[in-house]
Amino acid sequence: MLTGKADLSTPLRQIMAAAASSPLTTHVLNTGDGIPAAKMAVSLHRLDSELMIWNMLSIGTTNEDGRCPGLISREAFISGMYKLRFETGSYWESLGQTSFHPYVEVVFTISSPEQRFHLPLLMSRFSYSTYRGS
Repeated sequence: MLTGKADLSTPLRQIMAAAASSPLTTHVLNTGDGIPAAKMAVSLHRLDSELMIWNMLSIGTTNEDGRCPGLISREAFISGMYKLRFETGSYWESLGQTSFHPYVEVVFTISSPEQRFHLPLLMSRFSYSTYRGS
């Protein structure tokens, strides 16, 4: 019976709900091979502006589509400086390849946390680029 309410009784449904409500999303593409970068470790950090140290907020792994859902909840997403760290070296090693960058850190400032932010990473073994998407 459909009630119009989301059933959050299973872990998969809870993960899907967190991904849908996350104000920050990412997508990693292996542009050298033309495929999503699946099974890459990703971590999200926020700078403590008083102590000037990075605090890890969450960790995850990209799915088969190269996405890492549920990085942060709307409630935890506040103004400040953040970074996403992508473990690119381990990803390339898992494919039996070497790379120039052992990891990629993308640092960005959030001043309007009520907005949604999408931060894609386009990478090959020797280069990467990123941008703010929507």
